[in-house]
Amino acid sequence: MAKKLLFQLDTDQTPSIFDSVVAYDGGADHVTGIGGVNPENVLAMVDGCIYTRGNKKDTAIFVGGGSLEEGEKVFSAIKKRFFAGFRVSAMFDSNGSNTTAAAAVANIVNVCPPKKKKAVVLGGTGPVGQRAAALLSNEGADVFITSRSVEKANSVCQGINKRFDVNCKALAGGSHEERCSAIFDASIVIATGASGVVLLNEEDWSTNPSIEVLCDANAMPPLGIAGIEMNDKAKIRNGKKTFGSIGFGGLKISVHRACIGKLFETNDLCLDAEEIYSIAKSML
Repeated sequence: MAKKLLFQLDTDQTPSIFDSVVAYDGGADHVTGIGGVNPENVLAMVDGCIYTRGNKKDTAIFVGGGSLEEGEKVFSAIKKRFFAGFRVSAMFDSNGSNTTAAAAVANIVNVCPPKKKKAVVLGGTGPVGQRAAALLSNEGADVFITSRSVEKANSVCQGINKRFDVNCKALAGGSHEERCSAIFDASIVIATGASGVVLLNEEDWSTNPSIEVLCDANAMPPLGIAGIEMNDKAKIRNGKKTFGSIGFGGLKISVHRACIGKLFETNDLCLDAEEIYSIAKSML
C-alpha cells in the first residue's frame, strides 16, 4: 500500500512542529517539512507532487507559517500550478488561522446565532482575527475589527472584504476607552490580540446588557478578556456565555486532524477558511 505523504510547506524558515505533530495524528504516514517557501520556489515542489504518482490522492500539501498574507500567496501559486488531473489535495492554515477561527466561530454560532448582530473582534488584524471576522460576516453578523491603528484595521478590512465579499468595518481600539466604546452595543466579542495584553477588564463587560457571548483566543495568561478562563466552554459568567482558548481548542485540534485525513480521500480537495469552517460546524 502506498504511503500517505504530506508536504508541509512553511513560509517561515523553520517548519512548525505543532503542524507536523497534528499531521501525523491526522493520518499522514510521512510528513516532510520545508521552510522558506515562497510563490516562486514552491512551483518545483508542486511539480514533484503532481508528476510522480499515478494515485495522486496519497500525496497532499499543507501550507503553514506565521504570515497569513505570505501563506495566501503561496497557496494561490500552488492552485494555479494544478491543471486537469495533475493536482493533489491541499490545505491552507498559516498560523493556525483557519482551524482556530473556524473552531471559535463554530462554537459561538452554536450558542448565539449571529445574523444581524454586532460582533467585535478586538485586536483583530492578525491571522486568527481576520479569519474570525470573515467567518462571522459570512454568518450574517455586522462585524467590526479594532486595532491600535485604525489605518491598519481599515487596510485589513479592505483585504477581508475583497477576499470574502463581506463588509467588515474598522474601529479604534488603541485605548481602553476606545475598546469599551467599541463593545458598548455588541452581542459578540472576540479577543485575538497579542499574548499577554489585557484588552478588557471584567467590569468592562460584566454589566453590559447587549453582550451575549465572549471568546478569548489567547492561550497565554493574562488573557485578553479578564474574567474569562482558558477552559471556559459556553461557561455562564455574569449572564454571558464565555469561551477560552482551551475550551474551543479541542475542536480546533479535532478539525485540524480531520482536515488532514480528508486530504487523502481525493486528489482535488482545497481546504481554505470556508471549507474548514464547514467541517468544524459539522463536528459540533
